[in-house]
Amino acid sequence: MEGVISLGVGEPDFKTPWAIREAGIRSLEQSKTWYTANAGLQELKSEICRYLERRFHLSYDDRREIMITVGGSEAIDACIRAFVEEGDEVLIPEPSFVAYHPITVLAGGVPVAIPTKQEDHFRLTPEDLKAHITEKTKLLVLPYPNNPTGGVMRREHLEAIAEVLRDTDIMVLSDEIYAELTYGSRHVSIANIEGMKERTVVVNGFSKTYAMTGWRLGYAVGPAPVMEQMLKIHQYAIMCAPTTSQYAAVEAARNCDDAIASMADEYDMRRRLIVDGFNRIGLPCFEPEGAFYVFPSIQSTGMTSEEFCESLLYHEKVAVVPGTAFGESGEGFFRASYCYSVNHIVEALRRIEHFLQGLQK
Repeated sequence: MEGVISLGVGEPDFKTPWAIREAGIRSLEQSKTWYTANAGLQELKSEICRYLERRFHLSYDDRREIMITVGGSEAIDACIRAFVEEGDEVLIPEPSFVAYHPITVLAGGVPVAIPTKQEDHFRLTPEDLKAHITEKTKLLVLPYPNNPTGGVMRREHLEAIAEVLRDTDIMVLSDEIYAELTYGSRHVSIANIEGMKERTVVVNGFSKTYAMTGWRLGYAVGPAPVMEQMLKIHQYAIMCAPTTSQYAAVEAARNCDDAIASMADEYDMRRRLIVDGFNRIGLPCFEPEGAFYVFPSIQSTGMTSEEFCESLLYHEKVAVVPGTAFGESGEGFFRASYCYSVNHIVEALRRIEHFLQGLQK
């Protein structure tokens, strides 16, 4: 459809910082186009471990506790496949990223949704976690900072979750792809909580932090015995992550902290703009504390999420994502991304306001 303004995709509108692109170009000019080791370039693994220590106080062995993947998505897949056997249950707080459920099914597991609520800031509560644990529970997915809600888990919330898990054998997949995009406080990983590093695989990557979505580069860190099994899956399914991307990522992890800060500041400004805009036009909007999405409520319209988004697209040519794409608990909401330009956001808000005015006639 021509003339559509999209707030639908989590695709940063920033260009990959030039120093990172230049490092990739340089690797090509030097004919560094061969396979790397299955687990990734040692130089990159070492640099990522230094980055994690510097930014999040996470310490990992750069030879035995890390592997480089094709985006964070492959790391999620390898982790779930390494842990989950036929009939195992995987706990997934929702609304959340669309891939956890189908990957669990592909691995033969049983996805178990744990609905989160706006009044809890879309956080997983220890009470809800405890209520969903059974003897078949194998893995808990912790998707924070959260896509689509922007919810985050602070240290005190993670400590409460850790307390519930302490007397179980449940492992944790902590998807921290938006770790650098938090507002008002620094991200804390559940692997920082006492007793949790030994049972947690942390997934992260370069797509959101450095505007490197198309470079397809992520990583997983975790206990060496777990990484050994994940690496088997990776080496037979993938071989290795793209070599050019790995050389570019060395530069990103080593020298681009300033670029992280600059982009995060811009996202924060857009966040306040879009939240204020939705609240002003009559769509109550939870103020996201992380990532680059908002999750406005459309319950006042009386429409389902699918009806609202489809009607908005056809009448005003604005594309947003129905909340139900992220789980049944997303009904009554839609997701809009603010990783677009200010002009783009302002025009989308104008069209949505016009759409709402039409509904009232």
